[in-house]
Amino acid sequence: MTAGFVMMCHTELGRAAQVARFWAKAGAPVVVHVDGKVGQPAFDAFAHGLSDLDNVSFSRRFNCEWGTWSLVAAAQAGAQQMLDRHPQVGHVFLASGACLPLRPLAELTAYLAARPQTDFIESVTAADVDWTAGGLHDERFTLHFPFSWRRQRWLFDRYVRLQRRLNYRRPVPAGLEPHLGSQWWCLTRRTLTAILQDPDRARQERYFRGVWIPDESYFQTLVRRHSRSIESRSLTLSKFDVYGKPHVFYDDHLDLLRQSDCFVARKVWPRANLLYRRFLDQKIPAAAGADPDPVRVDRLFAAATERRTKGRAGLYMQSRFPRRDHENGKTPAPYAVFHGFAEVIEEFEPWATKHLAARVHGHLFAPERVEFAGGAVLQPGCLSDSAALRDYNPQAFLTNLLWNARGETQAFQFGPRDTQACNWFMATDPNAQIAVITGAWAVPLFRSNRDFADLRREGLDCKRSNWRIWAFCARCMSRRGCGSGRSPISSKTR
Repeated sequence: MTAGFVMMCHTELGRAAQVARFWAKAGAPVVVHVDGKVGQPAFDAFAHGLSDLDNVSFSRRFNCEWGTWSLVAAAQAGAQQMLDRHPQVGHVFLASGACLPLRPLAELTAYLAARPQTDFIESVTAADVDWTAGGLHDERFTLHFPFSWRRQRWLFDRYVRLQRRLNYRRPVPAGLEPHLGSQWWCLTRRTLTAILQDPDRARQERYFRGVWIPDESYFQTLVRRHSRSIESRSLTLSKFDVYGKPHVFYDDHLDLLRQSDCFVARKVWPRANLLYRRFLDQKIPAAAGADPDPVRVDRLFAAATERRTKGRAGLYMQSRFPRRDHENGKTPAPYAVFHGFAEVIEEFEPWATKHLAARVHGHLFAPERVEFAGGAVLQPGCLSDSAALRDYNPQAFLTNLLWNARGETQAFQFGPRDTQACNWFMATDPNAQIAVITGAWAVPLFRSNRDFADLRREGLDCKRSNWRIWAFCARCMSRRGCGSGRSPISSKTR
């Protein structure tokens, strides 16, 4: 017994011909479906290029459109032709023209021979997954979809809303529990025959013709009715982004694809010459007996998806500016805020610079100018010491300073005379370590020789500002549980 391949092709027929030839020359029968929208001259050239292979045939052509029944009909026609013409086939493998075999056919044949009764198809209920894209989960099985989602989006959306408003629900045929999964499967001859010869096939087809994206649910549902043994996974490596579109593999992914040990990858860039040359070379041995293990690939794609959707912690971008208090990290690294220390401890800043593993600034939010460490005028990120520029957006100033100085812990002084616009931001930032000496504002006033009325007025202003700062810090510590006051700055000496 061997495996047979049904290929669904609609573009890049030259690459599809290479893959079909790879499988056919290795001894596997191949049935090719070419989208009916492909012109006759292109189809004739494609068929002529494979005419020297006796085990390659072409099935009835359908005009295929994404998300419609035509894709299921094309797969049915190709599978039926495979079963009728090739009795030696034990498993039927559905692939696309953009698929690329990653391992020799002998490896796949041996793998399937060790599992002669197992169907490989992703098949889960809608309640078990959260990857369905487009906002339709259970509704794809209970609503009616006469309009094309791609060509008639306006009518599609409004007809869905109308059915929801009318509380319309299509009944699911008795004996069926709708399942979802990838459309790229590998089914046994027995299971596929049972699906295609099911006495209720006409009734089942009437129902699935009205299901949204039936190629992800027709075989996935019926296999639960007829299979003896199911492994709910695909032997084809296919990844999708957050919008439900397939990721494309390029030459840069060579090592990643090799380490996955999967048998087929989809979707491969048609001009990925290195991938086609490497994997269609029959002389290169594969990892014999290795079980497909896309876990490493899954981890990398999950990390890439998280980076794309959330961004990097503390990075503010034009394309992904966050909502307040819903950021992926307000700042990129820990920093320290000292309130009242410079007023109480003489020469505190030089001492801190000498003894702490940090870059210690003065009052970054002083009203006259930004007091950068060492009296600097500019900082990385083109941040100047202009108070006017800083006060245009104090929060952006602070986050910009921390982002461009990541790798080096920052510390700065803060007091009641400073701009208070970042109080809430710092108090709710897990990276902020705030140390406060309450009432320290009174020390420089006590030492000054100023008029009492001026001192009283400034003292009241400082007291109000100090109270707000302390309230923010107290609320922050109670919310974050950071009452221990652990600092990110490591002291060099005691």
